Amino acid sequence: MSTFLTAFANLVEHLADLLQPLFHGSSAAAAIILFTAFVRLLVHPLSRAAARGQRARAALQPRVAELRKRHAKDPKKLQQAVMALHAEEKVSPLSGCFPSLFQLPAFFLLYHLFSNPEIGGRTNGLLTHRLLAAPLGDRWADALTGDGLLGPAGLVYLGLFALVAAVATFNYRRMKLVMAANPMSVNAGGGGEAVPGLASAAKFAPFVSFFTLFSVAAMPLAAALYMVTSTTWSAAERALLYRWQLTPQTDARPGTRTGGAQSST
Repeated sequence: MSTFLTAFANLVEHLADLLQPLFHGSSAAAAIILFTAFVRLLVHPLSRAAARGQRARAALQPRVAELRKRHAKDPKKLQQAVMALHAEEKVSPLSGCFPSLFQLPAFFLLYHLFSNPEIGGRTNGLLTHRLLAAPLGDRWADALTGDGLLGPAGLVYLGLFALVAAVATFNYRRMKLVMAANPMSVNAGGGGEAVPGLASAAKFAPFVSFFTLFSVAAMPLAAALYMVTSTTWSAAERALLYRWQLTPQTDARPGTRTGGAQSST
């Protein structure tokens, strides 16, 4: 782990040096944003694959609902039938997890980098860098105990909180529109849930983005900056790749051109 941290620290320092003429004291913060964008670009093909998988699963929902009615009294057979349907249509139920999983190593490296006072046996010089008035290694609690909520560092956090709240509100409104356009994905034509537990999850899903506020407040500013940048990227990416969700879906199979399911991703 120490070797990876040292190499990563050198990468961030070199990138910050390159950006210093443009961003001056906030060059390391700019380097983190640029690094986050690079990671998201690398993961983007997986995000596109996840969007295609989600569209295929959405097209299968009417057939899943039929299977649920057929095997209403036998949950085991229902599960087997749904898995067989996904296998037949070559639809992976796990494809949506891959983009998040592949970002975790980068996030944890950044988190540890700005949580350790020493890297490779020497003082961690990156902790002296700032985003405007806020040190990248500090947390919101440090800003509050320093100059207070409206101090220079506190205002940096308030700006990040405002950005996170704006992105979360955008995600919330979009999710509500998606749920309104596709009630079948939550409820199988009034005959129960197409997938057990999905209705409860769907009610909770629009609020998930707001929990990022707690993460931003609790972690080092550098890691929070990564999360805010990645969350903002995700909101824009999902709005683009999942725009078909805003069109009511009809009974369609992967590859057919009905409703919004034909939108390319």
